[in-house]
Amino acid sequence: MAEISAKAVAELRKQTGCGMMDCKNALKDANGDFEAAVKLLREKGMAATAKKADRIAAEGLVDIMTIGDVTAMVEVNSETDFVAKNAIFQEFVKNVLKTVIVNKPADVEALLACKMADGEGTVAEALTEHTYKIGEKLSIRRFVIVDGVVSTYIHGLGNTGVIINFETDVAEKDGFAECAKNIALQVAAMSVAYLDKESVPASVLAEEKSILIKQMQQDPKMANKPEQVLAKIVEGKLGKFYENNCLLEQAYVKDDSLSVAKYVAGVAKELGGSIKVIGFVRYDKGEGIEKREDDLAAEVAKMVQG
Repeated sequence: MAEISAKAVAELRKQTGCGMMDCKNALKDANGDFEAAVKLLREKGMAATAKKADRIAAEGLVDIMTIGDVTAMVEVNSETDFVAKNAIFQEFVKNVLKTVIVNKPADVEALLACKMADGEGTVAEALTEHTYKIGEKLSIRRFVIVDGVVSTYIHGLGNTGVIINFETDVAEKDGFAECAKNIALQVAAMSVAYLDKESVPASVLAEEKSILIKQMQQDPKMANKPEQVLAKIVEGKLGKFYENNCLLEQAYVKDDSLSVAKYVAGVAKELGGSIKVIGFVRYDKGEGIEKREDDLAAEVAKMVQG
């Protein structure tokens, strides 16, 4: 049997994106013939990958890591929720996070081309390797990088992840960490689209106003009122829209007599400094991914028929 060099294994892995052991075994089976090994991997491994590529990956987990003053959050998807409990998968996600922080890639495509922070090869190669190891389609869906003072929260086994970004001069004081955590919990618990009133796009406000005006025009009590009167009523009704959709305008979940903005201002005053929430990011695992609805009866019938 031909001797299989590490260099040959590495080159085969680079060319095919397959796992190290898959490449080594393919070279052994091909008696060291590189082209024959490539063919074997395409016939065996790559065919399996192609089948997996058609599957829907909407499970997995969201995870967060902070190194120094840089925080990253990533969503890595799998086909079933069982994979989220897999230690190999969890370690892979941690390594992806570390790679994001070290390299700060612009997007997922750039991330896939990065060398893994803990390991050999690129992120794309590691993703392929873990697809083989775990036996499910895996995909890195999205990530975000946040610099500076943050608070983070992960709900459940990576079902929801939240990062809150602050500008403050009291980060080291007792009381700030609790306040920061409470804001992260607020975002995890409540549906929120924007940071504050100023963050709401003009197009969104225009559409909301249009809807409110049409609603009032259909109300017999409002239909005959002048447009300028309706416009003023609409402005008043927009307050509710802001309360429902803007973080700083929302009622604080632990004391609904306060808005989030007033709660933060109160803590800042107690600590003798300034606390400003300047941004937030929330990821819900599988959000927006259409999940395949399996027909159990049809599946059983197919199995019975062979």
